[in-house]
Amino acid sequence: MSAVTPAKPTQKPTEPWRQRLIRSLLYGRNVDRAAKARARVGLAMLAFTSVYVLIGGRLVMFAIGADAHSARRAAAQEVVATARPDIVDRNGAILATDVKAASLFGEPRRIIDKDEAIELLTATVPDLDEAEVRERLKTRKGFVWLKREITPKQQQDIHKLGIPGIGFLRENKRVYPTGNEVAHLIGLVNIDNQGIAGMEKWLDNQGLADLHRAGFATDRLQKPIELSIDLRVEHALRDELLKAKEKFHAKAASGIVSNVKTGELVAMVSLPDFDPNNPKEAHDPDRINRLTTGVYEMGSTFKAFTLAMALDSGKINLNSSWDARGNLHYGKFTIHDSHPLGRFINTKEVFTFSSNIGAARIALGQGVEAHKAFLAKMGQLTRLRTELPESAAPLIPRRWSELNTVTAAFGQGLSVAPLQAVMGINALVNGGYLIPPTFMKRSEAEAAALAKRVVKQDTSDKMRFLMRLNAEIGTAKTADVKGYYVGGKTGTSEKVINGRYAKKRVLNSFTAIMPCDDPKYQILIMLDEPQAIPETKGFITSGWNAVPTGGKVIERIAPLLGVEPRFDLPPSDRLILAASRTTQ
Repeated sequence: MSAVTPAKPTQKPTEPWRQRLIRSLLYGRNVDRAAKARARVGLAMLAFTSVYVLIGGRLVMFAIGADAHSARRAAAQEVVATARPDIVDRNGAILATDVKAASLFGEPRRIIDKDEAIELLTATVPDLDEAEVRERLKTRKGFVWLKREITPKQQQDIHKLGIPGIGFLRENKRVYPTGNEVAHLIGLVNIDNQGIAGMEKWLDNQGLADLHRAGFATDRLQKPIELSIDLRVEHALRDELLKAKEKFHAKAASGIVSNVKTGELVAMVSLPDFDPNNPKEAHDPDRINRLTTGVYEMGSTFKAFTLAMALDSGKINLNSSWDARGNLHYGKFTIHDSHPLGRFINTKEVFTFSSNIGAARIALGQGVEAHKAFLAKMGQLTRLRTELPESAAPLIPRRWSELNTVTAAFGQGLSVAPLQAVMGINALVNGGYLIPPTFMKRSEAEAAALAKRVVKQDTSDKMRFLMRLNAEIGTAKTADVKGYYVGGKTGTSEKVINGRYAKKRVLNSFTAIMPCDDPKYQILIMLDEPQAIPETKGFITSGWNAVPTGGKVIERIAPLLGVEPRFDLPPSDRLILAASRTTQ
């Protein structure tokens, strides 16, 4: 009987090593089946619970916060994009800067009781327009502005109300620490922090607006914009103009301080002005910048151009004689002098006595075309362009006749922006170079690269002599502040009212330079319709109001500009003409 061979036990399939590793990590070794089952059930429950919590949380976020998040993000991006660089004066004093301000917004979809919300908001912020708020909240939009730039107290009071769907966003608000001081120069921005006037608009035109649209102009540090303005000089000029406007009951007053060697504008004031922190004031048509957007007949200050033209031609000299024995009749028009001398006068006397007749004869001697060409060369016949977007084109005769030459010789019949006249006078006294004016800092080397010679050096010497002589013995004597060797030219222009010149309504101007032997600065003072007061003995001409105002300005600003006083200086003929190549 053969032996029975025992059957071999069935071998379990070999478990892959990865599964063994996972099983070992999860359950360990020697774990019974019940424990494994419980562990697997627990793991599945944990997984399902996590998934449901995640899904539920996302649904809640989408239900209550999707619109608000997207709106906040979009609004925040817009706000950050409107950040602007600081604007500072030449010494670093801040003229314009950004601060953070809270703005109120609503999410109409989240507001439960809109009537209650409107009632609470308008009670907390009285200047909220109820009808406007209701109109905005009745929409189904995810985001609406309710009020831009609210105060911290208003923000706190609204926050305490705890109204769902009402929130705040911080955005940039433009503020002007100096208020009215440099209003016409700086300009202002709109509610979205976009420049709409002055240097603020110029900034946007220079590329800032493009950076905003591209999202690159952010709250990160932006380099300040340095202007040529000196805030100290600006304050002194404005203060004296305010006093003069009140004292002489003038309709308006304005002034400029310019560096004759660089073309930099150191100060510019036009009164009445406005506070850029209160933009509504800027809309008053009486608050325009009269120095760039206004054009005026500049009166006898234009005689400086007439005499410079003739002296530069070489056809006359300082001792040339002119017939002023009687009025000059031209057609139906009569040219007369305010203070008739009734004799022949020389070129120096034409300037110091401000003779209209003498200036007219000098211009006629040069000829119509030569006169027109010279004024064009001096930049008086075309619109002056500076950084300021606001500028006016001069008003010139359509057909330039001999009569136009006669009247333009003493500053009537031709209207220019005062800043144009300042640019031209700078050229007459700085050695003969026409330099475009600027509100940005500029070195003498940079100015030299832009300069264009328009008159000879000796012509400039003679003009400086004439201006100084006028302060010594002529109509500018009351502006001769001791120590600063001031020179100047007065101007009184009758205004055209209803097509006729009105003798009692004048625009007065005074152009001064200091020091005359080596000019550094020009000062222009203008008073619109000053009135006679007892102190002026019934007179309203420039010598009685604009000139003394100019003297007070010079007295205050000269130390600020670093002009050192010098005393016991010789008269102009010895100090200025003696140094010139020609003295006649």
